[in-house]
Amino acid sequence: MSPDLRVLIVEDDANVRLGCTQALKLAGLRVEAVESAEEGLRLVESGRLGVVVTDMRLPRADGLWLVQRCRDSDASLPVIMITGHGDVSLAVEAMRSGAYDFIEKPFSPEVLVEVVKRALEKRMLTLEIAALRQTLAQRDSVTGKLIGRSPQIERVRRLVLEVAQSPVDVLIRGETGTGKELVAQALHEMSPRKNAPFVALNCGGMPDNLLDSELFGHEQGAFTGAQKRRIGKIEYANGGTLFLDELETMPMAMQIKLLRVLQERRIERVGSNQQIAVDVRIVAATKVDLSLKSSQSAFRADLYYRLNVVSIELPALRERREDIPLLLEHFMLLAASRFARPQPTVSYEQMHRLMAHSWPGNVRELRNIAECVVLGVHQPIMGEPAGSAPEAITSLVDTVESFERGLIAAELSRHDGNVARSARALNIAKTTLNDKIRKYQLHQRAGGAAMVDSDFGDSGLSGLP
Repeated sequence: MSPDLRVLIVEDDANVRLGCTQALKLAGLRVEAVESAEEGLRLVESGRLGVVVTDMRLPRADGLWLVQRCRDSDASLPVIMITGHGDVSLAVEAMRSGAYDFIEKPFSPEVLVEVVKRALEKRMLTLEIAALRQTLAQRDSVTGKLIGRSPQIERVRRLVLEVAQSPVDVLIRGETGTGKELVAQALHEMSPRKNAPFVALNCGGMPDNLLDSELFGHEQGAFTGAQKRRIGKIEYANGGTLFLDELETMPMAMQIKLLRVLQERRIERVGSNQQIAVDVRIVAATKVDLSLKSSQSAFRADLYYRLNVVSIELPALRERREDIPLLLEHFMLLAASRFARPQPTVSYEQMHRLMAHSWPGNVRELRNIAECVVLGVHQPIMGEPAGSAPEAITSLVDTVESFERGLIAAELSRHDGNVARSARALNIAKTTLNDKIRKYQLHQRAGGAAMVDSDFGDSGLSGLP
């Protein structure tokens, strides 16, 4: 229990007041005691209380009056009623007025302590959630949205701040789960367009005709099933921002139409000849190299160059591991507020495991882990479940080696097991990497693919024994 939270006893009988005070103090709780509802209300209004325990029958104002005043002053403050035999109807009325619980005389000290502790737990959770929500509200800025202290994320924040105020279109590139939509939202919310719509559309997996209608809208009767006019995403985002995710999956026919919108800022609904002027900022996102795809004629080069006026490259989480503790705390704050749970603590061993993980799902994967931790759902990455002894981290050498093993495994996976390319990415000699692969027993598989030594080409022959 929090040492700052006090229990207030309101009881006009001196013996009962003393007995309640002693029972709660013996249970390790801070207690204040008064003999009237008026005195009790002054303490409620002047200080931070955990629980109020009040007799129903008091001189002048009674316990029911105090319940109502407490509700008006602080609706989340639990009030426990002490009632005499035959006052059950009054207790029910008090519960309807907002009382937390009631205890019928005579009662044992154990019953009093149990009810008060239960009420205190509820009070602490309520106060903690309120504090979490206040903390989250204070993070409504680009620093709050793009969490981290690494140089990589600092560069992203700087670029967002530099271009947010201009109407220029932006291309965001990053692996799945790195937060591309979050960057698009930050660009929108820090721009003069923040009061206009932010419209998001995933281009992946949509047939041409459906994507055409989603983007440009259609007129009634434009095609079978078009029973009424529909406003498309581009037109709906007029004055605001349109976020196009997985742009690389957009069909060629749609790429041509999108290029024309970017050049002329006009659209035509499907089935209409009327041109509609639109003022919309396009923020597109991709997880692949569009320059490479355009050189392979798999993506229109003119659309790529038209969108690539400003490009924001998002780092993978494994490239900014120093941000993991801060991101984890942020996501646990969000989860604790969302699920009305207290924020748990993460042990050194668990944090070590998180820092050494390869994070194929990037920030999205970390957020999922944080939510599971708050909910108490066991995750293998966090170590053994409750009651099992986690593997101890005995030295700095163990910690460094575990981190190095995770980093090498991640690079091998990213390069499909190719040792030469992984060595170049890690900026070490290939022979050194081979030695470390043997040391950490990574020589069998890497991310599900057999490892390849580039001296033998990409034929699948392993350069390792």
